[in-house]
Amino acid sequence: MKAYEFPANVTTEGKVELPNTVLQKLATNQQVKVIILVNEPTEEEQEEAVWHRLAADQLLKGYSEDDAIYDTI
Repeated sequence: MKAYEFPANVTTEGKVELPNTVLQKLATNQQVKVIILVNEPTEEEQEEAVWHRLAADQLLKGYSEDDAIYDTI
């Protein structure tokens, strides 16, 4: 079994784009095994995301429907 490693993107349609250089190496009508590895956020990135959510939640807690009048200015 051969393995090819390469970066790929997922399109907005949810399809994985394979590089042409890899596609040229594959025979047509051949069944392949696909393994997808994704980078997980670091602990620091996760903590930062939690702080951003907390800040947004706290900001919105102070918002009142009466404040909507300022949205039209």
